[in-house]
Amino acid sequence: MNFLTIGHRGIMGVEPENTLRSFVAAQEAGLDAIELDLHLSKDGALVVMHDTDVDRTTDGTGPIAEKTLAELRALDAGRGERVPVFEEVLEAVHTPLQAEIKDKQAARALAEVMNRRDLAGRVEVSSFHDEAIAEIRPLVPGVRTALIASRYGTDIVDRAVEAGAETVCLNIRRLTLEIVERARKADLRIIGWVVNTQDQLRLVRAFGLDGATTDHPDIKRTARFTA
Repeated sequence: MNFLTIGHRGIMGVEPENTLRSFVAAQEAGLDAIELDLHLSKDGALVVMHDTDVDRTTDGTGPIAEKTLAELRALDAGRGERVPVFEEVLEAVHTPLQAEIKDKQAARALAEVMNRRDLAGRVEVSSFHDEAIAEIRPLVPGVRTALIASRYGTDIVDRAVEAGAETVCLNIRRLTLEIVERARKADLRIIGWVVNTQDQLRLVRAFGLDGATTDHPDIKRTARFTA
């Protein structure tokens, strides 16, 4: 089985998260895919950032939705990096991407970019929001989607099937064999997050998951040897 390693916001354990620097480092580390987060700016730009506000990851303050792209560009996102837009990431790396819709309003903007640039084969769309997954599917022919869950039970399988997701990305702290078995019966792919230690890696391999999202590139090297 090809066990996938997915760089969490690039490789946020090493570089400033959700920056071009972090994404390039993830690619250079040989990770199989790169996860990133998407919000809309006040003027409709598809910007790459995790939180709803800029406080934690930049030298600014306030909600993303209340700032224009120019205002976001003026911020330092760590080590002199600027807040990127999605299109810049597409140009900076060629590694497959997992684009997480943090703001449900971003679904249509992402669909527009994916259709214009024919990205259905390169970009998997993920979200905690069932409705965001359900919305983007008919907008992008052939799109692959993943439902993310942190606090969940066996109902996550039914939710994923109803939303039309092919994958579930699950917090490994709540993972059980019953959930894994139900997901397999529904033909769902399973990705575990966040996997940063050898014990966590052994756990997801023991469960037979399809891959792991990690903050650290070392997981790529050791995942091949962990049964």
